[in-house]
Amino acid sequence: LNRAVEGQFAALINHINNTNCEVISIDIPSGLSPDQSVNGKTIIATHTLTFQFPKLSFFFPENSMYTGTVHILDIGLHTVFIKNVPANNFLLEENDIITLRKKRNAFSHKGNYGHAVIIAGSYGKMGAALLSCKACIRSGAGLVTAVLPKSGYNIMQTAIPEVMVMTDSSENNISNLPEVTKFNVVGIGPGIGNLEETGRVLKLLIQNCSCPIVFDADAINILSENKTWLAFIPKGSVLTPHPGEFERLAGNWSNGFERLDLQTAFSKKYSCYVVLKDHHTCISCPDGKSYFNPTGNAGMATAGSGDVLTGMITGLIAQGYSPRDAALAGVYLHGLAGDIAAEKISMESMIASDIIDNIGKAFLHLSKSELK
Repeated sequence: LNRAVEGQFAALINHINNTNCEVISIDIPSGLSPDQSVNGKTIIATHTLTFQFPKLSFFFPENSMYTGTVHILDIGLHTVFIKNVPANNFLLEENDIITLRKKRNAFSHKGNYGHAVIIAGSYGKMGAALLSCKACIRSGAGLVTAVLPKSGYNIMQTAIPEVMVMTDSSENNISNLPEVTKFNVVGIGPGIGNLEETGRVLKLLIQNCSCPIVFDADAINILSENKTWLAFIPKGSVLTPHPGEFERLAGNWSNGFERLDLQTAFSKKYSCYVVLKDHHTCISCPDGKSYFNPTGNAGMATAGSGDVLTGMITGLIAQGYSPRDAALAGVYLHGLAGDIAAEKISMESMIASDIIDNIGKAFLHLSKSELK
């Protein structure tokens, strides 16, 4: 379809939608386009049985009411044919992440797995720093240092003794940039607030840091108010906005296709990776390719879930994963840990700490799948 359904077919769609029957759509709900936005009458399916691959439109929130539960049916297309079809949009699969996973040497030591620094926290938001740092070290980083306001020192040292701490001169917020040249990766943003002096720290970090930076939360909000800084962020950095933060950063959109175009253009322009958090989180890359994530659930819509993801991606980069691979693996494992948690305690009861508690089980799941 390239335009809205009209006339007799629109009347039929309207009639089916008003029957209150269970509706099964084959390939795609009638009235929905796979690759562009079409506003008109569309079948509201209970189930959609689609062939070989999901359609791009299935990954956008405005279309979820039409697709219902999506089932992907293998119709036997030849693997060589599939591999040779040019594409820029991909659905992550378990084997993709298994292939990316780095094996550990039995004679390795903590220095082999990198040293990450996470600049996080402010008075009343020290929990964000705890979550991101714990997720970072749970994801395999050899060493993690937290840069915190003074008021966070005892909290971090008590809650996560494995994490080292550097304190700011300010009691309640980040006001000074520490020496960052000895670190493999910098994560910044969880709970830092948007005070002017904190913004100056972010500017100095961008100017003086040559390693990848993972920007989250308030760091992204500060960038949104100072867009000229974007041209100077280190190549290969990762930004992890939710839709509202990305809208402030890149502009408005009216549908998922426009949002994807904005996201892809942003990654190309600034040579960075954008992890746009959603039900199907989309990771866009500087080469124009985008990857949609299948793991995760609505229980992860809870305070601190994004801080956990920031820590995981930062921890993977510290270990030597490329920013691209860290973003793909981090998002997939983050969602998988959330799925494991939901099976245990329900989506309603899930909190961000439950995701961290199941990161190890997510890694174990990949290990067992690899052996099959």
